[in-house]
Amino acid sequence: MASKTSFSSQEVNNARFNAEAAAWDSNPTTVESTKKALEAIMRYVPELAQGRGKDLDVLEIGCGTGLLSMQLAPHVRSLVGVDTSDGMIDAFNKKVAALPDPDKANMATVNVLMEEADDVHVQGAAAALATRRGETGKDVPYRFDLVVSHLTLHHVPEMAPLIATLFNSLKSGGRIALTDYEDFGPEAIPFHPKSKREGVERHGIKRDELEIIIDGTGFNEVRVEQAFVLRKEVEAEDGEPEREMDFPFLIGLGQRS
Repeated sequence: MASKTSFSSQEVNNARFNAEAAAWDSNPTTVESTKKALEAIMRYVPELAQGRGKDLDVLEIGCGTGLLSMQLAPHVRSLVGVDTSDGMIDAFNKKVAALPDPDKANMATVNVLMEEADDVHVQGAAAALATRRGETGKDVPYRFDLVVSHLTLHHVPEMAPLIATLFNSLKSGGRIALTDYEDFGPEAIPFHPKSKREGVERHGIKRDELEIIIDGTGFNEVRVEQAFVLRKEVEAEDGEPEREMDFPFLIGLGQRS
């Protein structure tokens, strides 16, 4: 039997999020951070800020149980949520099934590690939503107007390949709006309790690093700036008592020409 340390961070993350999926939406901090992320996306994406989001087809990376997706979907034309955790996707799908008319929902989920824009599962989900709109076969392969993610980048081993995939997933003029907590030094480490640090690739996102990656991928109008601050209770550790800390969150923005 393989030891736990032989598992990839992807396997560790999936095991953790599968176990936490059922109670995910009951965590007040998770709900609050998602609310703030939505507000930031609505504020920073021009089409959403101007009330023109109903023409947007959205891809969400690391959609989890759909906390962000369910709040963003009413403002856009369609949303495809991607996640590698079976448990999270199952929870998301149960929410969609509970809608008054799920067959007309403008959301679809995909349980896959997306590594290319033409991923057959993502393309299939986008095609299914297009069919609901009566647009079968139009604009194939499907591309998106907006890609969002929240608290996903810090779990990704290498950000540059992911950002490149997101770039290739966008239509001309499409945008990214990616939120995650900032690496502001060793003080950022307590964001995750010790029991949840395995599988965490980085303790927050370094502002300059993300900006360099987005810019180097070929995006225009690149900005990485503080979007909000989240107050979070952290556990006692290394002589420090249990306490509340403020964690700054960044939003990474860019537009494909």
